[in-house]
Amino acid sequence: MRELGLRIGELEPGPSDSIADVSGIRVGHVTVWRDEPEPPEGRGTARTGVTAVVPESLPLRAGVAVLNGAGELTGSHGIREWGRLDTPVYLTATMAVGRVFDGAVSVAVASDPRVGVDDALIPVVGECDDSDLSEARVVQVEGADAGRAVERASGWPFDEGAVGAGTGMTCLGWKGGIGTASRVAGDYVVGVLVLANFGGSRQLRVAGVPVGELMPGEARADPAGSCIAVVATDAPVAASSLERVSRRAGLGLARTGSVAHNGSGEIFLAFSIAQDGQQLEGSELDPLFAATVEATEEAVLNALWAAPDVKGREGRVERGLPHDEVLELLRECGAL
Repeated sequence: MRELGLRIGELEPGPSDSIADVSGIRVGHVTVWRDEPEPPEGRGTARTGVTAVVPESLPLRAGVAVLNGAGELTGSHGIREWGRLDTPVYLTATMAVGRVFDGAVSVAVASDPRVGVDDALIPVVGECDDSDLSEARVVQVEGADAGRAVERASGWPFDEGAVGAGTGMTCLGWKGGIGTASRVAGDYVVGVLVLANFGGSRQLRVAGVPVGELMPGEARADPAGSCIAVVATDAPVAASSLERVSRRAGLGLARTGSVAHNGSGEIFLAFSIAQDGQQLEGSELDPLFAATVEATEEAVLNALWAAPDVKGREGRVERGLPHDEVLELLRECGAL
């Protein structure tokens, strides 16, 4: 949407306006899309997948925050205890967490023969529920899809919208999924990737414009859902401060219309690729806070903008956000 004239916040994005603007961060997807008879005759309709956020090197300092906890991010207790990220961050559907976890263990063992011998680790797997569009009684992904997502990971460009873990997700009443954005905060970069699956259509706000209230032909208004936000930075930040940085992703969601409903799981992870340097403290963190808020807001909007109509389980259709109507509203309100 930035290419069409939309400006979110005051800070400038990095060159690609994606999490890949943080050096060494790659993103990979495996999309599972099939149409079979419903169980037990077949596996049913699959609109799901796996997305992996892959740093160049591990471990890294990290922090976790939870806005509303009706969701799961495996490994989060260890991150809170030790302030360390030991694996790529995997995203998938709610019922597929166990299978992706198994696949992530295989990835870790293959990359380091000491894993499981000298020490154990807990892979980081986050989830949102895509069962409106994808049959959840059958786990549609395979354990090996975790490894495939890592193998396919690349820097920018990578796909957004209805791809990988975002294939079956719905956001603010429209088709959601994977979105990303970045911000330059002084000498540092903050990048955000979201798995957006939250909110009702009347809540949608774009650059402060109440699009959900103004746009006719509302989509499904069920507000239940979740969002996982992955925040990366090259700023030297302590793990305790990274928890504070991650918490600001919730403010970015709020700007798009989220109120973190009772049934939502808004869980945020932030990590730093910086291995040395004087750690930022106190008010020095303010630019990173602002960058996280702005990049999260824009990442959600990019997920909505990139996602097309998707027909899924039981013939349900989640419509992609109608571009022309939204642009017209933004022009009328002076947001473009």
